[in-house]
Amino acid sequence: MSSGQQQTQKQTSTILRKGAHAFCTALLSPPAPPELLSTYFTSSPRITEHGPAWAQARLPFLGKTFKGREGCLEYFTLLGEVLEMQLPEDAIPGPEGFIVDAEAGMVSVVGKGHFKSRKTGKGWDEQFIYRLSDFDAEGRVGHWEIWADPLSAWDAVGA
Repeated sequence: MSSGQQQTQKQTSTILRKGAHAFCTALLSPPAPPELLSTYFTSSPRITEHGPAWAQARLPFLGKTFKGREGCLEYFTLLGEVLEMQLPEDAIPGPEGFIVDAEAGMVSVVGKGHFKSRKTGKGWDEQFIYRLSDFDAEGRVGHWEIWADPLSAWDAVGA
């Protein structure tokens, strides 16, 4: 790899890390979903919360990709109707805790939080993984993927 290519990858890595960290720390005290989308996402955002399709009866935000601004707003609405999310100040690591693959254009991070069913009030603590990709040149996120604990959510939400 030439020194020019190394410099470009370093610049890309810095942009991706900065954009990913800004988005994730915004989740500590999240703005309204429309503002979150317009500030931290590209014009064609996607959100995928991975989980089994059979769980969609209780957790309708799992197992599918929400596309575009309206689709992503639907994700936030469905999630907010079912769960309450509380992220402590240390839920997201500092920028150095973000794993950046500049060549693939992806950033991964492990976070932690407390979640609670709005229906039953039952809560649980968990760790989750975010993978952010399809960034634009300014470091805005194109695709936010979430791996969390769907079985704890399933149990907390109840029948």
